[in-house]
Order: sequence, then structure tokens, then C-alpha cells
Amino acid sequence: GAKRLPQAIVVGVKKGGTRAVLEFIRVHPDVRALGTEPHFFDRNYDRGLEWYRSLMPRTLDSQITVEKTPSYFVTKEAPRRIFNMSRDTKLIVVVRNPVTRAISDYTQTLSKKPDIPTFEGLSFRNRSLGLVDTSWNAIRIGMYAVHLESWLQYFPLSQIHFVSGEKLITDPAGEMGKVQDFLGIKRVITDKHFYFNKTKGFPCLKKSESSGLPRCLGKSKGRTHVQIDPEVIEQLRDFYRPYNIKFYETVGQDFRWE
Repeated sequence: GAKRLPQAIVVGVKKGGTRAVLEFIRVHPDVRALGTEPHFFDRNYDRGLEWYRSLMPRTLDSQITVEKTPSYFVTKEAPRRIFNMSRDTKLIVVVRNPVTRAISDYTQTLSKKPDIPTFEGLSFRNRSLGLVDTSWNAIRIGMYAVHLESWLQYFPLSQIHFVSGEKLITDPAGEMGKVQDFLGIKRVITDKHFYFNKTKGFPCLKKSESSGLPRCLGKSKGRTHVQIDPEVIEQLRDFYRPYNIKFYETVGQDFRWE
């Protein structure tokens, strides 16, 4: 087989369920995926397309090459750069309730840097006025409608598939069925592939791509979220509501976060 530039990229979003989508889709015999995030279209673009291609797994003509780097979705230059590689690239975006996503993001950062300010402190420029700090990455990423605009300047909606991070947990086979349809490959990954791990609260694969052993997501997944004041959550829900509604209207899909 040869190394090919990816025909499909999981471009977002951070803490949405992108690792799960990648681990689930790579069970498919017609998919070969890059295990690590190459960060080509955001951090390593100057290394050139040949460097990028060299990272890819070898594929047969019948196979699709997939990579995932969730930060692409919020990278201003990424849509144009991917379009310049191939205007036919299929894009997958795993989205999740922006409030839960922000808390998950904060929880991850906190595990690495225990000295950071509180979630509340970072979320607001002025809490009593309810002024949300949109410059904080954890907040900004969840403004999906805003980021989507940049992508739609280069790609039609028909080339972007949105996966519900919530449904990925409650109905992995259903969500992965739609992903397979979008990629134009047979629905090989079905109910038979999953079992639900009650301890983790996540679906796991009965057999993985390589070893044939059951495969659950790693320890860093499914962390217990920090407890946040319900009033803060309410203020953030209010903040995101117009963005969510705009997002639903743009993509023609209701993710039921309201």
C-alpha cells in the first residue's frame, strides 16, 4: 500500500468525543487512521504536505485514510489550508453540550495544572453582570456557530458531518452508522461491536483493530468533573443558547442541549 493524504479528517471539537470516534471508526476494514494528532493544519503547516503524508499509515486503494486533530475546528487558517490540500476532504465534527464541554476542558487542564484559578473566575469578565469571558479558550470553543462560519466559506455542509457527543455514548452504533454512511463505506460497525462499561459510563469495543482484545478508552477519559455552582451553569447556558440555536439552524440538526 501507499501513504496517502487523508480523505477524511476529524476536525473537532476538543473534549467532544473525538478519540472515541477515531477508535470506533478504525475498527472498519476500509479505514486506516493515524493514532496521534499530527496538528498539521494548525501548528506544523510550515513542514509541508510531504511531511504530513509521511506520517500517514499505508493504505490499499479501497481504504480511506483518516486523521484527527480537534483544535482544527477553532483554527482560523485550517479551512483554507485543508481546502487547498483537497476541496473534496470530508470533515467530521464531534460536538457536545458547550457547558459540559467547557467543564470537561477545565477538568483536564486542572489535572495538569492544579494551581489555575477557579472555573467561575475564568468564565466571567464580570460575574454579577453575567459577562462571559469569550477570550477563554474553554468558553470560546463551544461557540460552534461562530467557528462553523469559517468552514462554510470553503466547504458545503454536505461535506461536514456532525456527531453528537451525547448520542455517541447512549447509542454508539447509531452514531457510527451515520459516520460510515457519510464516509461512503459499508455499515460494518454495528451493535455487535459495543458493550457498555458501567464503571466508566462509556461504550467500549468488544474487539479492537489490532489486538482483537476488548478496547475501552484510556484513564484520562471519563474523568469526574469539577462541581460547579448551578447558578454559574445557568448563566453559561443562557450565554450559549443563541449560539446553539444558530448552530442548529445552520446545520439543520437539533442536538437537544436546551
